[in-house]
Amino acid sequence: MIYTVTLNPSIDYTMRLENFTPGITNRTVSEEYCIGGKGINVSLVLSELGVKSRVLGFTAGFTGRAIEEGLAEKGVETDLIRLKSGISRINIKLRSEVESEINAQGPDISEEEFNLLLDKLDGVNDGDTVILAGSIPNTLPSDTYERILERSKNKNIRIVVDAAKDLLINSLKYEPFLIKPNKQELSEIFCADIKDEHDIGKYAAELKNMGAENVIVSLGGEGALLFDKDGNTHRSGVLKEKVIGTVGAGDSMVAGFIAGYEKTGDPSYAFRLGTACGNATAFSDGLAKKEKIFEIFDKLR
Repeated sequence: MIYTVTLNPSIDYTMRLENFTPGITNRTVSEEYCIGGKGINVSLVLSELGVKSRVLGFTAGFTGRAIEEGLAEKGVETDLIRLKSGISRINIKLRSEVESEINAQGPDISEEEFNLLLDKLDGVNDGDTVILAGSIPNTLPSDTYERILERSKNKNIRIVVDAAKDLLINSLKYEPFLIKPNKQELSEIFCADIKDEHDIGKYAAELKNMGAENVIVSLGGEGALLFDKDGNTHRSGVLKEKVIGTVGAGDSMVAGFIAGYEKTGDPSYAFRLGTACGNATAFSDGLAKKEKIFEIFDKLR
């Protein structure tokens, strides 16, 4: 079983405008909302690929109920914990000349409620995959991911961590199967000016020395690089299609990589499928759909 952990899920409300001008009333040309959260995005794309997963995390209030109902409608299995107070966050995505985001903080999570999540994770078995994705709410301590990983450290499970800065660095001692920093995050981690692929390879090697098995470095519009557990480097580009939105593209890449690796055990195949999923989301309204994923997958041969 694949478990995705989203500690701070959301409703993502996207508003499209011809132009956005600060300080005045702006009017949209269209708007839409969808369930958000990095781990949830991974589960939704896994579902498109026919791979089952279970969403773990917290929901609260009327927005939390909407998240639960939306996942049920999409056939995604959940085991979410309902918080006693607050509401699950609503994030604002503005689409005009540039993309802008306003992400909310989310509800308070008590120690008692967090321990309920740890109890659920005790049910993870050898051979399972646990994906920790995204930020943590302000009300949880900075060692939250470490506490989760410590609980499972004696089990033979695949750990995926898609997070930034200390959340990522502090997870490396648990030898995650996959991490996915982008180029900017890599620069921030090592306080370095990364200029070229040589620099990226050097710092990816450092992350592997610190414990990571496979490292994907996202380069945005320039594609991505995979430094796999066997010491091989794989490169992927971006197809020349109109980019509609980049939200969820990285999560889609993680989903594709895990689905591909579960199927074949081949990092090269997994990276190709991950690249197809990331591209498909960037070229779509919302997350990638199966048809678009495999259309792109075939073009990447």
